[in-house]
Amino acid sequence: MAVHRSLAREENATISKKPCRPLGLWRGLYRRLLAAAAAAAAAVLFSVPLAMASGEHKIFELGDFALEGGAVLPEAKLSYVTHGELQDNNAILVPSAYLGDHHGFDFLIKTGLALDPEQYFIVATDMFQNGLSSSPSNTPPPFDGPNFPAVSIRDNIAAGYRLLTEELGVTHIKAVIGFSMGAQQAFQWAFSHPDFVDKVVGIAGSAVEYPHGAIRLEGFKAAIKADQTFAQGRYTTPPTIGLKAGGTHWASWGTSQEWFRQRLHTQLGLQSPEDMITFMQNLVLSWDANDLIGLANTWQANDIGATPGFSGDATKALGSIKAEVLYMPAATDMYFHIDALTAEAGLIPHVRLAVIPTLWGHMAGLGLSPEDATFINDEVSAFLEK
Repeated sequence: MAVHRSLAREENATISKKPCRPLGLWRGLYRRLLAAAAAAAAAVLFSVPLAMASGEHKIFELGDFALEGGAVLPEAKLSYVTHGELQDNNAILVPSAYLGDHHGFDFLIKTGLALDPEQYFIVATDMFQNGLSSSPSNTPPPFDGPNFPAVSIRDNIAAGYRLLTEELGVTHIKAVIGFSMGAQQAFQWAFSHPDFVDKVVGIAGSAVEYPHGAIRLEGFKAAIKADQTFAQGRYTTPPTIGLKAGGTHWASWGTSQEWFRQRLHTQLGLQSPEDMITFMQNLVLSWDANDLIGLANTWQANDIGATPGFSGDATKALGSIKAEVLYMPAATDMYFHIDALTAEAGLIPHVRLAVIPTLWGHMAGLGLSPEDATFINDEVSAFLEK
């Protein structure tokens, strides 16, 4: 999960002719809270002013795109942004996460930090179904809304590979770095294109989605679907009751028990632990319900063992990774539990396991606390430089 949601309508690309809805008071407040937290972290960590990463939002036209499940998505589109200039083996891909977009690694994209645009050519992509790339919310009939076809993690990798090679002229990438669902994509790159990628960084995410995580996500989806307005995905107005219930679900899962007990919510500008409920409700309300459910379906189905050639054997797949891997679980993550991620890391041949020592749970991967941002920055910097 990520909690960075870009103000996409302020950027210059669009893939939908639907009228734009106002962002609303809470959407703006949400982004200001994150900016304040990130600014505080930057001031402590790096002694430099915070600046959101630059780069113009663009759309790559994929044409009629064949999906792994057999459907063909007509006039498919992939949203992305770039930073820096392409040089010899300096390309780094950063795919998006759940509830996030191409701004997810802005906290590291700055001169002197791990993703230095003066040193690297950074390509940040948006997953299918996140509202910027082709999604249920912006695709015309017959694939609109609940009719949008199933998308796999491997479909996102196939689209990203075409972007890099056909549009951007990239012949090899130094690294793929991902958080949460972005980590799922990062690991899949090592299997889908093993000779194309040198290094993989997986932050608070796994190569396989395990039963507990899939069941938790089913609960989130059920909260949205229980709203009568949802109408099996054929709603004409947003199912706000269901979306708010979904936000309530996320409120307790994103961080950790100790994060609440030690009142670390105040670092997000929240006055009470209960304010985290409203915070997450309004984040979820800023999304389209069908997009959220489609992304959750993709998340639930993630399994690198399903990659062609491995016959469903994830253990065999993990043992075959050629790339160097930096595996970074968060110590208190309640989505991607450290035991499962440590077990995966033990199966990878060329791996460094670096556990983020944090009370921020899954949200540690966003670098919102100074300590987490420092740890991630230092580990990623050293890994890229070795």
